[in-house]
Amino acid sequence: MNAVIKPNGELTLRTLAMPGDANAAGDIFGGWVMAQMDLSCGIRAAERARGRVVTAAVKEMAFALPVKIGDTLCIYTDIVKVGRTSMTLKVEAWAQRYLSHVMEKVTDAMFVMVALDSTGKPTPVPAE
Repeated sequence: MNAVIKPNGELTLRTLAMPGDANAAGDIFGGWVMAQMDLSCGIRAAERARGRVVTAAVKEMAFALPVKIGDTLCIYTDIVKVGRTSMTLKVEAWAQRYLSHVMEKVTDAMFVMVALDSTGKPTPVPAE
């Protein structure tokens, strides 16, 4: 029996993969997908930190499937750890295939985001 695999985390961003984001074969550039994941982490981490955040690290990322022109890229984020000034987020990228309800996991990664104060120095992440 096949288990249905579903996204983990909170839907943080949805965007359409366009021709300008693709190579000649119609596959979306991995860097574009990674940029969308980074945007999503910035949104989620800034909400949690109630302020400015920056990306400090991205841990191991491998692409399981391509994203194609016309797919809707859906990014899910889950804050898995909050340190003094940093947060670790598990990020999943899923492609909703063009004109269908089919969702396929494309890649995932761990992102480390750091909260900053108004001078750009690391600052404690406030309690929830």
